Amino acid sequence: MEDVKVILDQIPIRYDLASHIMLLGIVQGFFLAFVIFLRAKRKSAINLFGWSLLVQCLVFLDIYLCYTGLMKYVIHLNDSTEVLVLLITPTLYFFLYTLLERKPITLKKHWPHFILPLLYLISQINYYLSPIQVKLNAYLSAYHRELGFVDVPESINYSYHHIKNQFRWLVLFSFAFYLILSLLLLLKTRKREWSSSKNIKVDKYVFSRNTVIFFLALMFTLLIIYLNYDDDGGDHIIGIVQSITIFITSFFILSESRFFEKSWIADKYETLTNNTIKFENIERFMSESQFYSHQEVTLKKVAEKLDTNSNTISKLINSESGLNFNDYINQKRIALAQQRLLDEKFKQLTVEAVGQSVGFKSKSAFYNAFKKHTGQSPSAFMKQNKV
Repeated sequence: MEDVKVILDQIPIRYDLASHIMLLGIVQGFFLAFVIFLRAKRKSAINLFGWSLLVQCLVFLDIYLCYTGLMKYVIHLNDSTEVLVLLITPTLYFFLYTLLERKPITLKKHWPHFILPLLYLISQINYYLSPIQVKLNAYLSAYHRELGFVDVPESINYSYHHIKNQFRWLVLFSFAFYLILSLLLLLKTRKREWSSSKNIKVDKYVFSRNTVIFFLALMFTLLIIYLNYDDDGGDHIIGIVQSITIFITSFFILSESRFFEKSWIADKYETLTNNTIKFENIERFMSESQFYSHQEVTLKKVAEKLDTNSNTISKLINSESGLNFNDYINQKRIALAQQRLLDEKFKQLTVEAVGQSVGFKSKSAFYNAFKKHTGQSPSAFMKQNKV
């Protein structure tokens, strides 16, 4: 073991811009995952996103330790997260599936997704049980060949190398496979009505689409690195890309937070500055601007237009009209649609086009809202009222 200690002492510790960026991303990722686990429901989509984030952070912590040389202090853990790499894309796909399909992930139904990681885990048991010399040599081969290698017992079985040498391509296969599954899921979802997502700036479809773009960007990065590096020397580049992605994700999650609307900070602000607006102000604004006919209208945007906060607008609409914000907006849209369906100025428009002109994003959303607020379909309404 003396030669092991000599080599370990020679491994340099490296701190540079790349290592700092990776460390910031890892810490931010762990913190974000902790917050998600603390606040999200166990079977929710965001909870699965937390697990995916945790898996990614563990993988990139391994990369950080290898890149900086700190792995020498825990050399027995070298390459211990390879199985987790094969879980990154399945967990991201689980998140998208639960978010868009609104169905839980169950082991009974989704067990095939764990086959590849499990088989790889089984194939590497000999490596995990190998003495420290084998793991040190594996690390030196990837990062510090100039230091040479240590002797290993002759009885070591290296059969695991047959699969380990193909690990990169297994990762690329996993990324490509789940990218295809995610694209199919997005295409399926694109055809649906997402009326429940009108009150947030980044809706479920857009967030999911951005996640798939991240899939594609990371897979492309992996391919470029694999073609230019024979070993793990380029893994820090993947770590930097991941860190940037984590901070972008944190930005979007924070920007969609209700903290500034529902916290004690928001309540204090409301008490000081927003206690004069009345329901009549909302009605007058809607009547004069027809803001409700904008497809991207949200509770927050209406509050901004009236120089108040979302909580106040929501409470006023609910108490004065007995409707929630969505129904209040749709009621006004349907009233305007009724006028346009009978107006000669709009006779060149189809029924669907009229629905879009008053703010509905899809034909089904328009028809459902029209029937809900009038008790009949747009076509029946036109037949009944046109001479």
